[in-house]
Amino acid sequence: MDQRLLNWGIFLLLSLTWGSSFILMKLGLESFNPYQVASLRLISGGLALLPFFLKAIREVPKSKLPLIIVSGLLGNGIPAYLFCIAETRIDSSLAGMLNSFTPVFALFFGLVIFRAPVAKRQLIGLAIGFVGVICLFLAKGINTNEYWYYGFFVVLATACYGLNITIVHHYLKGHASMHLVAISLFFMAVFALPILLSGNFFSLFQGDDKPWMSLGASVLLGVMGTGIASILFYQLIRSAGTIFASMVTYGLPIVAIGWGLLAGEVINMLQVLCLFGIMGGVYLVNRK
Repeated sequence: MDQRLLNWGIFLLLSLTWGSSFILMKLGLESFNPYQVASLRLISGGLALLPFFLKAIREVPKSKLPLIIVSGLLGNGIPAYLFCIAETRIDSSLAGMLNSFTPVFALFFGLVIFRAPVAKRQLIGLAIGFVGVICLFLAKGINTNEYWYYGFFVVLATACYGLNITIVHHYLKGHASMHLVAISLFFMAVFALPILLSGNFFSLFQGDDKPWMSLGASVLLGVMGTGIASILFYQLIRSAGTIFASMVTYGLPIVAIGWGLLAGEVINMLQVLCLFGIMGGVYLVNRK
């Protein structure tokens, strides 16, 4: 098969997989609380990458494990819970749109913490992105502190993603990305297991089929959206480069909006325009 065609196939599959994550969270939340859905996601993702972990743990220096665990918390653990908490009150499509802000936070933390060189064009993109996020909240008609509060969980999750990207770039750059993901997800699964078992999780399955559907959605979210998607993403980076791989940022919210419309969520044109504003800022941040 032509390599370019294969790259585009992986790109479309990643956009579909990650873009579907937000509606899968909603389906999980129909029966479970946000902590259970997030824990199921992390445990399923960790199990999916367990074969890679067994090799990675032997090859990565033990001195790097604390930093890899921190990376796991920022890149998977904390955001998993933040997104699920947020989606108890906000639409899955809005969460998907706000997720596109991640590259802007990566630039922000690189500038603030590591004093990374930043072009004027990137600063303009940073400003446009922040304005786009604010306008996206306003476009949704948020006029209560509660709605702002839950929307902030998503923004905080994207900040975790951005900070993790910056940390990996500066401190873990010499290590195989697949090893880092497999190790970090294993420890996130270990941390998530007692959270899942501490509640009434198993009693929810008595006499009702609906929790099984939510369980399927949550496990699919972990295996595909966290586990398998990580493998595909790093394969795409190796075969097509980081710039092409970063374009998934643009495909993901489109899929999230599509699922939101199918689920009956209300999405107005002003929200879409705000999304294009955020993506325009992301483009300026990423453009070489």
